[in-house]
This record gives sequence, structure tokens and C-alpha cells, in this order.
Amino acid sequence: MAQVNDLSRSLTAFDPISTLVVVVEMSKASWLVSGAVPGVERQPLKKLEPDATALLRLIERWRSAGWPISRIALAYEAGRDGFWLARWLIARGIEAHVIHSASVAVSRDRKRAKTDRLDAAMLMRVFLGWLRGERGHCGMVVIPTMEEEAARRPSRERESLVNERSRITNRMKSALARLGIRGFKPHLRKAPERLADLRTAEGTGLPANVIEEFRRDMARLALVREQISSIEKTRAERLERAPDTGPHAMVRLLARVIGIGIETADMLVREILSRKLRDRRAVARYAGLTGSPDESGLKRREKGLAKAGNARVRRGLIQLAWRFLMFQKDSALARWYRTRTEGPSGARKTTMIVALARKLLIALWRLVTTGEVPDGVELRPAA
Repeated sequence: MAQVNDLSRSLTAFDPISTLVVVVEMSKASWLVSGAVPGVERQPLKKLEPDATALLRLIERWRSAGWPISRIALAYEAGRDGFWLARWLIARGIEAHVIHSASVAVSRDRKRAKTDRLDAAMLMRVFLGWLRGERGHCGMVVIPTMEEEAARRPSRERESLVNERSRITNRMKSALARLGIRGFKPHLRKAPERLADLRTAEGTGLPANVIEEFRRDMARLALVREQISSIEKTRAERLERAPDTGPHAMVRLLARVIGIGIETADMLVREILSRKLRDRRAVARYAGLTGSPDESGLKRREKGLAKAGNARVRRGLIQLAWRFLMFQKDSALARWYRTRTEGPSGARKTTMIVALARKLLIALWRLVTTGEVPDGVELRPAA
């Protein structure tokens, strides 16, 4: 498999004499733009309104202020504004990059000074190091297309709606428990009709205010349930319309693995498996399933998961790992897990399930990229 650039350094030769370097410290209220202009000794610094057109005009003014410019490289830190500015600038011929926020080293002073001016200077230093091709200064984020960003929205929206459904249901159950009522299931479709029949521990019916509150909660619950169903229906229709194109083919292949449903398959493909990651280590690192060792002199300890990657993928994979043990008991991965956890001297299951999740992610990545079926894994018949 061809190696993919990990974006930890620039692979393009850097000529400081003909390159205009620009960094933007972005906030909700303003943008602070700093530049390194060839032929100009002083680094200009300009505060702008959050306006891409004004930024472009400023870059063009700096471009004509010094020596002839053949390359314009701009960078800003990943954050609230996302990637729209990078795509907008690239479409206008400017080389734009998005710096991974966690990859920038900051001072460890307990009360360090922090201003937009200092942050812009720090971004300029790390960006220049990255342009020179030196590792360790910072890492860049892959800039997704608008279509790729939009493709992740249904899965994320569904997850948010499921959490909302659980929140409403749990709040109603807690309110009933305070009245001594247990066993009532407010998420059922006929639950509103049964509110009048409920009796508290004192033998009385529910207070009128409580009934009105529950009816409003159940109306919200019905709306959330309808929206979840709409998302799932739309996704199924899209898969049927183009079953063998791009990520859809990956989703259908993953869904053939017994124990993996369409929702989990779609989340994994959209969030991680469709990305062009360098190797299996990069796959595990993106999911935050790698360790974080702490070594100094004779001290050797493991602080646990790095958790620096995609939290949505990490949660889904750990849940999938438990489900995988139920549905793929004869697979090599399940046997590997049982060998290390069975018996009085076995490792803790909650610790080893993370290791299983990491191995399972790599196996699924190989399945969708090379077609290699994990040893012993059962697949559903192709539709």
C-alpha cells in the first residue's frame, strides 16, 4: 500500500525569498493576521473583522510590498470556524493549511502570558518550522471537502437525538421515582394513555402539573423518535440508490460482518475508515486507542488511553468490541481476548477490551481497504 503523507512536515521545498507566509489567529470577534513578507524586515500585524474578502485584500497588499512572490502559504489553527476558509482560499490560488491545535507546544509556566499577539507569533514560528520540513513543530489537519463534512452529519445528528431521547426518558423516570412509581416505561407509544391510571405510593393519581409536564415530554419524545426514523430511512434510501460507489461500498461490506449494523458501519466509514490514513498505527492513533507512556529515568508507567483522537469512534468501537465477543465467538480476535482474560491470573476484561477494540479497528480497516477478511469472522451473504 502506498504511504500517505502524515502532514507532520511539508514535503514542498521552502524558499523564504519568494514565499509569503501568513498566519491567522481567529476568534469570534476578530482575526489577527501576521505575515512574513520577503524583502520587508518588520513582520506586519493587522487586526481584521472576520471577513475573508478583507483577508484576501490584505494578502494581495503584502504580496506587492516586497520582492516578487511565487508562493503564498497561509495557516490558521483548527477551531470553531472549521475548514470553510481554507477551502475558500484554496479555490483562489492560495496554499492554505489548518494546524492541529493539540500539536502546538505551549509554555508550561503556571501563569504564562496569553494574548492574540503572542498566539500569532507562536503560530508563525511553528508554521515556518513546518514549511522547512522539520518534524515536531506542528501537525496539519486534512481539509475535508464540503461533501465529506456533510456526509458525517446524519450519523452525528442521530447520535445527538439518541442522547436526547435517553435524557428525556431518564428525567421522566426520575420524576416518577420521587413519587414512588417504578416500572413505568415512558418511551412506549401508548404511555400517554396510561398516565391517568398511574398511582403514587400514597394511592393518589399524578398531580395535574406532573401530568402536563409528562405530556409535553412525551410529545418531544415522539418528535425525536420520528426524526431518528427519518434519518435511518434516508440513509437506507441512499445506500439503495448507489450501493457500490465510494463509501457506500465500504458500509455494505462492513454491514455483512455479523454483529455490525448499518448505523455502526456508517459511523466507522464516515468518521475514520474512508480517510487516507498512513498505516495501522495512524488508524489506532486517530481513534485515540493508543497508550500514553510516562517514562523518566527509572520511572515507567502507563497513563492509559491517549484519547487524543475521535471520541465518537472510540466510544463506538469499545461498544462494538463487547458486541463482537457475543456474535463472533469463534474468531481469532475473540479467542485472543479469552486467552488473556480467563482464569485467576487473567488480565482485567475492561482493560483488554480496549486492546480488542484497537485490534478490531485495524482488522476492519484492512477489510475495507484490501478486502482481507479477519480470521474466523463470519459474514452475511452478499445482498
